[in-house]
Amino acid sequence: MSKNNKVIVGLSGGVDSSVAALLLNQQGHDVEGLFMKNWVDFANEAECTIEDDRKDALSVANKINIPFNEANFAMEYWDHVFKHFLDEYRSGRTPNPDILCNREIKFKAFLDHALKLGGHLIATGHYARIEKRKANYCLLKGLDHNKDQSYFLYTLGQKQLSRTLFPLGELPKTEVRTIAEKANFITHDKKDSTGICFVGERHFREFLSRYIPAQPGEMRTPEGELVGRHNGLMYYTLGQRQGLGIGGRKDSTGEPWFVAGKDMQNKVLFVVQGDHPWLHSQSLTAQQVSWVAGQPPKFPFHAKAKTRYRQADQPCEVTQGDNGDVYVNFIQPQRAVTPGQSVVFYQGDNCLGGGIITQTDAPGIHP
Repeated sequence: MSKNNKVIVGLSGGVDSSVAALLLNQQGHDVEGLFMKNWVDFANEAECTIEDDRKDALSVANKINIPFNEANFAMEYWDHVFKHFLDEYRSGRTPNPDILCNREIKFKAFLDHALKLGGHLIATGHYARIEKRKANYCLLKGLDHNKDQSYFLYTLGQKQLSRTLFPLGELPKTEVRTIAEKANFITHDKKDSTGICFVGERHFREFLSRYIPAQPGEMRTPEGELVGRHNGLMYYTLGQRQGLGIGGRKDSTGEPWFVAGKDMQNKVLFVVQGDHPWLHSQSLTAQQVSWVAGQPPKFPFHAKAKTRYRQADQPCEVTQGDNGDVYVNFIQPQRAVTPGQSVVFYQGDNCLGGGIITQTDAPGIHP
């Protein structure tokens, strides 16, 4: 990549983007930083760290002597990420807003803005790699597989990958922190952000209730036994163990309880004990499918897939229906496959793409 190309680095105020900017600057690129403000609704609350993050990002830019820009994408975020987030929870699904944020904000609104600033490329602190093979750009897992973030990036296509750099893709997280400490960055020991970006440290149920009225209902076993009441189906996700409030029942077997399904029409939350068959799925349906190469491999094809970020890759066969839906059949049943989450396909370290899970063969899902 030509060193004469201007690179706009998304500076979030965290250690990863700080080191990404430093490495590119050391490599001789013409680097500028850009701090994105994506969420402002609760900016005055004590839990919101956006101003602290901005100060940390500015400190890093000043330390390595690069220009510092700011952009407000709050409107785009509200329209294209947060509204979808609320709609999914209203429907009883569990969305992943980080994936949508990457598609709509970091690699769309940010990319467009960077081009207006005169940038040729953008860069972020994601742990992933980009490699051009023949005519196509490939999205590869980061070499530190414990930090690999390709799962969250599967919606990126050829346009985005051709304009993007991932400077941390070949580094372990420990080395990134060491580099930041040697550079005397204020971010070198900053805690990694976790959870949903706009919720922050707030109590999730309280946050969600501000936007969606809770509709309490019954908590039942698959056999129909009433074992308790829930506060609203939107607060629970498949496989959830904590927060059910039924662990001390006198007739309990002593095994933990898990969320195993939802009946949206009747407002029933299904719960089971132990490793119950209702917790497992052999197959799923996915929609809104994105392929990194712009088109899928020839159907049917074999691959490995993740249905959640921390899951090990699982062997499967992928087929496509006449309506464009993708069907995934796993070699082994998978636990707690959750509508609203994403299934992402791999062949080796190469991320092929993925889609939104809409249905599984688990018996507890009743839209």
